[in-house]
Amino acid sequence: MKVTLIVVGKTDAEYLRTGIDEYTKRLKHYLPMEVVVLPDVKNAKSLSEEQQKKAEGQMILSQVATSDHVCLLDENGQEFTSRQFAETFERLSASGAKRVVFVIGGPYGFSEEVYGRANSKISLSRMTYSHQMVRLIFVEQLYRAQTILRGEPYHHD
Repeated sequence: MKVTLIVVGKTDAEYLRTGIDEYTKRLKHYLPMEVVVLPDVKNAKSLSEEQQKKAEGQMILSQVATSDHVCLLDENGQEFTSRQFAETFERLSASGAKRVVFVIGGPYGFSEEVYGRANSKISLSRMTYSHQMVRLIFVEQLYRAQTILRGEPYHHD
């Protein structure tokens, strides 16, 4: 199974880019992984939140195939412990999905069209993080899930 992480807008902070690159590199030892960075919406300041979400949504949906399992990182998604996330990922992998697409939207969330296409939603916390910080936290958790599934010593209960 291939994993694709779609993010809206580039990661500005160097320390976040370094961390994301490190965990993405580690993940490639376990599974095919790619990060797709969609450009920020042009003239976003002149658009309403809804217009911005709709424009981002069109870009997101253009990257998704009909057969993909799409999982949104969303504040209203299901919360997991690291072990529960690993088990959920394992079930998804066993389901025969060829590609799972995780999506981290822009600062205002997702359009109704993206919510309508999603197969699932997960939340990393009830706390609010910047959408750029979530990128690093998520790729670390995805890496942690892979090490849990293989019984490696990275994760401690």
